[in-house]
Amino acid sequence: MPISKVDVLHARFKKGLFGYNRQEVDMFLQEVAERIGELAEERKALETKVDELSKNVSEYKSREGVLQNTLVTTQKMVDDVKANAHKQAKVIVEEAQNKAEGIINQAHKRLAELHEDIAELKRQRTQFEINLNSLLDSHKKLLEQTGRDDQEVDEAENKLKFLTRAQS
Repeated sequence: MPISKVDVLHARFKKGLFGYNRQEVDMFLQEVAERIGELAEERKALETKVDELSKNVSEYKSREGVLQNTLVTTQKMVDDVKANAHKQAKVIVEEAQNKAEGIINQAHKRLAELHEDIAELKRQRTQFEINLNSLLDSHKKLLEQTGRDDQEVDEAENKLKFLTRAQS
C-alpha cells in the first residue's frame, strides 16, 4: 500500500520506556514526508510526461504509417510512369521503324521506276539512232541517186551539144 506525505506526517508512534527522541523522530518524519511529497510530484510529472510522449509516439507512428503509404503509392506511381514511358517509347520506335520501312519501300519503288524510265529512254534512243541512221542512209542514197541523175543529165546534155554541133 502506497504511503503518502500526509500518512507520514500523521503517523504516531507509541512511546516506550526508553523510546525514541521525539524531536528527532518528528524531524525525520518531516524530512521523509517532504521527500515522499517531492517523489510523488516527480512521479506525477513523469507520468504526465510519459502520457505526452506516448501521445507523441502514437502520432509519430501514425505519421510514419502515412509516410510509408505515401512512399508505396509514390513508388507505384513512379513504376507506372516508367512502364508507360517504356510503352510509349516502344510505340514511337515501332512507328519510326514502320515509317522508315515505308520510306525505304517508296525509295525502292521510285528507284525501280527510274531504272524502268532509264531503260525506256535507252530503248527510245536506240530506236531514234536506228531511225536517224535509216533516214540518213535514205537521204544519202537519194543524194547519190540525184548525183547520178545529174551526171546522166550532164552527159546527155553534152551528147546533145556534141550532136547539135556536129550537125551544124
